Amino acid sequence: MQWIDSHCHLDAFGFSGDGAQVRAAARAHGVVHCVIPAVEVANFEAVRRLAHQTDDSYCLGIHPLYVPQAGEADLAALEAQLTQHRDDPRLVAVGEIGLDYFVPALTQSPLREKQEHFYRAQLKLARRYDLPVVLHVRRSADQLLKHLRDVRGAMPWQGIAHAFNGSAVQARAFIDLGFRLGFGGALTYERALQLRRLAASLPLGSLVLETDAPDIPPHWLYTTAEQRAAGQPQGRNTPGELPRIGQCLAALRGLEPGVLAGALRANTLAALPRLGALLPP
Repeated sequence: MQWIDSHCHLDAFGFSGDGAQVRAAARAHGVVHCVIPAVEVANFEAVRRLAHQTDDSYCLGIHPLYVPQAGEADLAALEAQLTQHRDDPRLVAVGEIGLDYFVPALTQSPLREKQEHFYRAQLKLARRYDLPVVLHVRRSADQLLKHLRDVRGAMPWQGIAHAFNGSAVQARAFIDLGFRLGFGGALTYERALQLRRLAASLPLGSLVLETDAPDIPPHWLYTTAEQRAAGQPQGRNTPGELPRIGQCLAALRGLEPGVLAGALRANTLAALPRLGALLPP
């Protein structure tokens, strides 16, 4: 079986510089490709270099959590990088971009409006450079959808609504616009009833798999606050966890893992078409 991690922050501090070694371990478990999204201008070069080093792919964008410290010069730097690397086959999307209405400060003026400005500007850059988008969706699905419709134009969107955790109606709206929905470690928790229902019932062609490593650990890595206070560390989420997450998704859908892996590969290629030239047969 070949698994694709459609969203993995291999350059993150949580990997303490050993992203390449973590990636090699995941490959040994059947993870044939990782998509590494940027979060700010300062890590553009790191994700590009790491993707080339590990034979993976990358996205360039400004994450909403990094918008407060960003300025117009950052948007100009993003466009300059998209221009400079537009022929790099490993550059597969604009991302991670979006809106975050979970952090209280980001829901208030002026940061709420600044988030929306950066989001729209990056959607327009994705259109200009004919790239898919990788979306950050946290309590913001309806507003994300509004701007996608506003900026869409004549062509449908391509891309991924990462770590999707909205309603069935919102899921259908993203799918109707051309997006695939990213599911990962959160679906492994039995208490995540709504998310597990969506993972089991949405059209198979609308799903992709991700770890968001080192974030969103699956249940077998999670420790409670009390356990951490007692000295038990939380397990580190890595792309190597993807096959086991995939097995959980396969069980929810009543599929053989190999059948699921093949379907998810096709879905990820549809969301990020440049991957077609990078994946093994």
